[in-house]
Amino acid sequence: MFAVMASTALLALSAGPWPVVTTPSDEVTTRVVVDSSRREVIITVGPFDIPALPPGMSHDEMEMDGGEHGNSPVYRFAWPNQSWFRGFRYEMKDKNGVEVPSRVLHHMIMINFDRRQLLYPAVERLMGAGQETGETTIPRTIGVPLEPGQRLGAYFMWSNETGKDLEGVQFTIIMQYSPANLNPQPVHALPIYMDVNLTVGEGNAFDMPAGHSEKSYEFTFPINGRLLGVGGHMHDYGTAVRLEDVENGKVLTEIKARKDAEGRLLKLDRKLFGVSGKGLKLEAGKRYRVVGVYDNPTGKMIPGAMAHMVGLFAPDNLGEWPTIDLADETLQTDLAKLEEMGGGHQHSGADDHAGHTMPTPAKPSAKPIQNRR
Repeated sequence: MFAVMASTALLALSAGPWPVVTTPSDEVTTRVVVDSSRREVIITVGPFDIPALPPGMSHDEMEMDGGEHGNSPVYRFAWPNQSWFRGFRYEMKDKNGVEVPSRVLHHMIMINFDRRQLLYPAVERLMGAGQETGETTIPRTIGVPLEPGQRLGAYFMWSNETGKDLEGVQFTIIMQYSPANLNPQPVHALPIYMDVNLTVGEGNAFDMPAGHSEKSYEFTFPINGRLLGVGGHMHDYGTAVRLEDVENGKVLTEIKARKDAEGRLLKLDRKLFGVSGKGLKLEAGKRYRVVGVYDNPTGKMIPGAMAHMVGLFAPDNLGEWPTIDLADETLQTDLAKLEEMGGGHQHSGADDHAGHTMPTPAKPSAKPIQNRR
């Protein structure tokens, strides 16, 4: 939609309770405000002009459209403090301050360029939101650790089925955090992403046949720990996403879809297994399977379906989490794809190297962190 060359030169945080970071670009600005009294970081990205989808095109078909209805560029910013991320909500308003329907957002994905995913050699997808995502909060006893200056970014795909163009849309995400001086400290938990059809750098969409269908992916788990909670993402006619033990076929957990009478997705359920480190135990070296289930009543194949499970995982030893390896070709493919999205090359200031190479991320603490049980 926008071919934006974002300049992300970072302004220094000002003193006081409301430091502000602004990321200027040709058209879109990313603004970060910290409300320390509410323990919230407010990120506002915009303005966006979002054209209406062509008549008859649904958001499920957008993924097949190579034009302006694809992903936006990545709009980058820096996390402002040492804390534990523990929840979020979002809102969208047009240039007149009128609330934009949630279905206009196909998805928003937030990236942490300084941490790797557990199952894939790709940068961390810190969190995501879609039309089915409501306010999400986890207890203060658990949290995702973030450091000041960690390089984050967000990209969007729109699904404007309102029948009219939307102008000047501002997307605001309010991220809740626990402060660094919280005592006792929360259990360290990191995002985990399990997709039924992901090829890093190439996407995760697949064709949904008519009738009942299932799409699955098997993987070997790399470390020991506990799954504390899960949610997911699907498209219309999705029924459920489940996680199975490959050895015995046991369903370990299942996220079910809530749909309207026509099968259009309203929301996906979420499950919280444990608030103090107890949860669903996953074992290193064991085989698991993630499965997406669809029931398509249209009588025709629908392109662009997706199905994945996302959650929070508390490793027994945070020091065993895989680190970013800039020599990994798959990781470089991921970075290249992120830079190319939206038709624009995204910079993060003087720290960027030429091409698709990121600066070396901060080293993890030399002292392994043990999660309390």
